[in-house]
Amino acid sequence: MTLFGIDRLLAEPELRKPLEGKRVALLAHPASVTSDLTHSLDALAGAGLRLSAAFGPQHGLRGDKQDNMVESEDFTDPVHGIPVFSLYGEVRRPTGQSLGTFDTILIDMQDLGCRIYTFITTLLYVLEAAAEHGKSVWVLDRPNPAGRPVEGLTLRPGWESFVGAGPIPMRHGLTLGELGKWFVDHFKLDVDYRVIAMQGWQPDGPGFGWPVDRLWINPSPNAANLNMARCYAGSVMLEGATLSEGRGTTRPLELFGAPDIDARLVIAEMQRLAPQWLDGCALREISFEPTFHKHVGKLCSGVHIHAEGRFYDHAAFKPWRLQALAFKAIRRLYPEYELWRDFPYEYEFGKLAIDVINGSPLLRGWVDDLEAAPGDLDTLTTPDERAWEEQRAPYLLY
Repeated sequence: MTLFGIDRLLAEPELRKPLEGKRVALLAHPASVTSDLTHSLDALAGAGLRLSAAFGPQHGLRGDKQDNMVESEDFTDPVHGIPVFSLYGEVRRPTGQSLGTFDTILIDMQDLGCRIYTFITTLLYVLEAAAEHGKSVWVLDRPNPAGRPVEGLTLRPGWESFVGAGPIPMRHGLTLGELGKWFVDHFKLDVDYRVIAMQGWQPDGPGFGWPVDRLWINPSPNAANLNMARCYAGSVMLEGATLSEGRGTTRPLELFGAPDIDARLVIAEMQRLAPQWLDGCALREISFEPTFHKHVGKLCSGVHIHAEGRFYDHAAFKPWRLQALAFKAIRRLYPEYELWRDFPYEYEFGKLAIDVINGSPLLRGWVDDLEAAPGDLDTLTTPDERAWEEQRAPYLLY
């Protein structure tokens, strides 16, 4: 069986020895469970650790908050009687009060392998606070369900945000533990950092990043399955578009659509423009009616991306380019279409959400330039991807 960091910490007393007598905090969410599905908070308490506090990232420790900029409150855990501090509420970094509750913080969060998924920014903020206040940070490592492939533009200077922790591409191909080490080096943080590595994880083995012997549990409300995790590095860009990303349906962030597009025409235009960007998956024309969020109660013509089953080719699938191509097809079919959503996104005001998501206006500029061809986006992006593959190489633990 594939053992995650939490499983090894519980099974190997030697790993826990440095925590003896220390006040220990846990940063976790609903997918923070052991191999037998016990929540890590309960499992660590049962192992005799001196748990003094817990922290929850975006969507909360219990994962009950649905959307962006829906904040979680602090509360007291009713079972363990410890304070639970929100890192997506009044503050997004640990403050003096919460930092005073522990000596070592264990971070056990399932990530999706995408720069914009805010858990990696929370990791950076915790590392920075720990460096400042002399705290220890341990990451109990978990798989990157999207595997090792790298894709997308690197975030440009000045575009840092809560969905852009640093100059990394959209799909980074690292585990949380590996990324933490990169953060420590890149930002020159003087912090006691360690990773409790997984045992038996094969990023290129069966499952292509997600071990076939482990259950999928939503790390956030709209991360419902492995197909979503594979699509997310592209489908997340829909949060900056007027198209529905499927919030308010049972398959969010695996599909896109709107009442005023013809999905059949969009798919045909995508195939005409860059068929090579559609490899490794199947596109299926669908109709859907969101029960909440964008286009609520309206019948949408849409496209479902299936990066699963016999259609999935791990090496060939390019979710970021696929979604960029969908935008491009819509722009070409409907030149006046109001594609970009103008609203405050993850506490960034005065910038278009699509630019915040991509870490620069480059993607939007390519979509909106009717003369720009798919090869032009490759020319922009491929050097970023190659540079990151080289830069991340020393941090690969598996």
